Amino acid sequence: MAIHSEPHSMSSVVHARAILIAGPTAVGKSEIALLLARRIGGEIISVDSMQVYRGLDIGTAKPSSADRAGVPHHLIDVADVTEPFDVAQFIRLAQTAVAEIQSRGRMPILCGGTGLYFKAYLEGLGDPPPANEKLRAELEAVPQENLLRELQERDPATFDRIDRKNPRRVIRAVEVIRLTGRPFSAQRAAWPGAGPVGPPSAFFALKRDPAGLRERINARVEAMFQRGLVAETARLLELGLADNPTAMQAIGYRQVVEHLRSQRDLPSTVELVKSRTWQFARRQVTWLRGRMKPLWVDVASNEEPATVAARISAAYTRHGR
Repeated sequence: MAIHSEPHSMSSVVHARAILIAGPTAVGKSEIALLLARRIGGEIISVDSMQVYRGLDIGTAKPSSADRAGVPHHLIDVADVTEPFDVAQFIRLAQTAVAEIQSRGRMPILCGGTGLYFKAYLEGLGDPPPANEKLRAELEAVPQENLLRELQERDPATFDRIDRKNPRRVIRAVEVIRLTGRPFSAQRAAWPGAGPVGPPSAFFALKRDPAGLRERINARVEAMFQRGLVAETARLLELGLADNPTAMQAIGYRQVVEHLRSQRDLPSTVELVKSRTWQFARRQVTWLRGRMKPLWVDVASNEEPATVAARISAAYTRHGR
């Protein structure tokens, strides 16, 4: 079937007057969400941990100024590249945006690829211990392999499922363990969520066949470099990009920074960004399958985005209201 569900582990997953569109990078989320917003009178809330940063434009595939003028977008360009931004800030801003959009009688459409943000929005953030700046600084100076070894010894469950290539998440897990003396996984299970907030039918995830998705990723990466990703990254370095460990996790920018520091030539950098983006897309799908229960929307290689938007609108009308 073109739109289908998988067994739901949550009793419900989304506000009754909101539509969520998730999926891997380059699957076509932004264009489909834009067409859906025009079709049903919606406004888009970006669920992207990197589009929040001003200046990270080409590498994060931000919507164009024309698209943003035609359909209001929220949670884009809300932080400087020198500022930290985390899931708690996202939840606060997203909830405010949803309420404002609904107050205008319009439909909030949350669209993006940051699985953690979706999960926190749907299930609640809970009450983990706050960050400890001194301890955080100490952990940032520890080699990654040492942190992973400690995590494996003290919390095997978290070690097995954490993204080991994401230093921020590894550091946070070890930080919580050291602050509390308890496994990070056990505490996450105990942190209260927001509770049921609406029907699962309004949470959609787009997917394409792997070969087609990889072709789209490669084409997107090449287009980003043609549009000036190297020059954009150079400008961001002057603004302090390298000093923000969160923003530096953005795929494309880190690799270009390494290129600008003469660690590899440009053709090798382009190919590395393609590879890293493909790996990231696969992790996004794994996250959605393992930790979220959306309705999956199969997008055919020759299918027009407007057709997909119409299918989502129809599915929401049938099941989501």
